[in-house]
Amino acid sequence: MVHALPIWLLVAGFFGAGLFNAIGTPGTQSDFARWGYPRWWSRFTGGLEIMSAVLIALPASRSVGLALGAVIIAAAVMTVLHHRDLSHLAPLGVFGALIALAATLS
Repeated sequence: MVHALPIWLLVAGFFGAGLFNAIGTPGTQSDFARWGYPRWWSRFTGGLEIMSAVLIALPASRSVGLALGAVIIAAAVMTVLHHRDLSHLAPLGVFGALIALAATLS
């Protein structure tokens, strides 16, 4: 049962982040614009995050969901490092660690 904890934390985390990005608050959209992305990119990213959450939740597609989640997190890390927006690194690190842990347990 404990081995399922990182998986469900990822599902909740990606779903919550995806919902937040898909809603696209003005602050979220301005962050994406500041990073050089179009304002609608937050909605696209949110959709990918929600898709990752669903894929991780289903055992048959978990490895695809973890791979998608890893790509999303890697792109986010590259973006915030490039723009020196280091305040976003801590949550991204948590996502990365959970992905690695879930991948080893799956």
